[in-house]
Amino acid sequence: MDVITNLAFGFEQALTWSNLLYCAIGCVIGTMIGLLPGLGPLATISLLLPLTYSIPVNGALIMLAGIYYGAQYGDSVSAITMKIPHASSIVACIDGYQMTLKGRTGLALFTAGVSSFIGGTVAIVVLAFLAPLLGQVAFLFGPADYFALMLLGFVCVSLVTTGNLLNGLAMCLLGVLLGQIGTDLESGTLRFTLGLTPLADGVSVVSVALGCFGIAEICRNLDAREERTPFNGKIRLMPSWPEFKRIIPSALRGSVVGSVLGILPGGGPVIAQFAAYAIDKKVSRYRHEIGSGAIEGVAGQAAADEAAARTSFIPLMSIGIPENAVMALMMVAFIIKGIQPGPNMIAKHPDLFWGLVASMWIGNCFLLILNVPLVRFWLSIFKVPYTVLFPSILFFCCVGTYSVNNNLDDVFITAAFGLLGYILMRLSLDPAPLMLGFILGPMLEENFRRAMLLGRGSFRVFVTQPISATLLAFIGVLIAVQIAYAVARRRSGGPQPGHGERDAPEPVAVVETPGVPAASPR
Repeated sequence: MDVITNLAFGFEQALTWSNLLYCAIGCVIGTMIGLLPGLGPLATISLLLPLTYSIPVNGALIMLAGIYYGAQYGDSVSAITMKIPHASSIVACIDGYQMTLKGRTGLALFTAGVSSFIGGTVAIVVLAFLAPLLGQVAFLFGPADYFALMLLGFVCVSLVTTGNLLNGLAMCLLGVLLGQIGTDLESGTLRFTLGLTPLADGVSVVSVALGCFGIAEICRNLDAREERTPFNGKIRLMPSWPEFKRIIPSALRGSVVGSVLGILPGGGPVIAQFAAYAIDKKVSRYRHEIGSGAIEGVAGQAAADEAAARTSFIPLMSIGIPENAVMALMMVAFIIKGIQPGPNMIAKHPDLFWGLVASMWIGNCFLLILNVPLVRFWLSIFKVPYTVLFPSILFFCCVGTYSVNNNLDDVFITAAFGLLGYILMRLSLDPAPLMLGFILGPMLEENFRRAMLLGRGSFRVFVTQPISATLLAFIGVLIAVQIAYAVARRRSGGPQPGHGERDAPEPVAVVETPGVPAASPR
């Protein structure tokens, strides 16, 4: 009952006209920046941080939080419609873009919007009821445990995105190696820079994401023999009842996964989306469709994405530890306002804590009301001919990449990764595991080093810790099952994992605009 009373107190704080206005502004700005390649919540919050000096403390933090979780939905729109993801929407490119190619873009965006609402709602309940307790979960994980958890993520992603464990792990390893480019933070030495000064600070995740997904996809479309577009002039927004029944279970599973993983340092939306996708791939009744345009492939990751974005506030507000770069900026905003996040925050500033929690659900409603009716507006971009659309997408990719560091070298690096992504696509290799390896690679190395220091250079530290040993044992079971499955398929003469239907050409929806003759093969 105390929680119900506290939530009522929070809604009393959040439902003032000024706080409602700031919440709406944050959601709108977040959605808009999520649509733009390269410009994510981190850059936007950093740019708007000075404005918080002139805004009341509750309103400023509510607006910044709205930008963060509003951008999560905007990310999925660009990933589904144009296959241009941010780090938190990589998985949306898999089934979401396949639905776009089949002319089901409206359904994919509706699924993402509704699933995000479900994920956000579940996460807010978790945040309200378990914030004081769940903040302590992070203390149970040591460096060896985080290292094992990331290895488990690599194995799961390799299986569910490529179907071939060897290919997937190779792509993860390539991503980890790319993540090591730059200056070693401990020794200060340059690694893998080839003597190039622009690589001294490493490679931006924006360059890798836009190159391997956005530019590579543009090159692949230009290489096609047909004029094609995912928009066929008809938008079916509302799902049928059987389709809606497929959305709910997947969204609930993703909500639970995102709510749990959102509280782990280094986790958040990036790991949550892959984990939710992996679970759907294993337990869904329609798992054979996932990877080729299934609703579950959009619903689960969208719910996990939003849920993790909200529960990532738990470590910040409960123990004063930001779990990612965006939360670090939020911590700066708290400190600017004279508030120290930590265990005493709920007791000292209950109006801020519970008002922020209540505003998240209000922002959830704003996102649903704003974005679902605007699906037709987002799809209107596909009425533009591809001869105009391609250069425009490339232009925004370059602008987004340049805006991160105001460095022209980043644009050339993005172009290089675009070439790499195109080569990988021609070789039927999925770049999604590469992105996960690139994002988690530095954290994997950091936790490995810490674990070895604690273990005095002995690898026994990874098997003597209960959580680490359990995760490593689970990894061993997954690999053994995959090997046994591959051997059985080879003996039976069936197709090997990673081959067959996944290597087939993607279905293409061809536009037939009234008055315009259909495109013919070149």
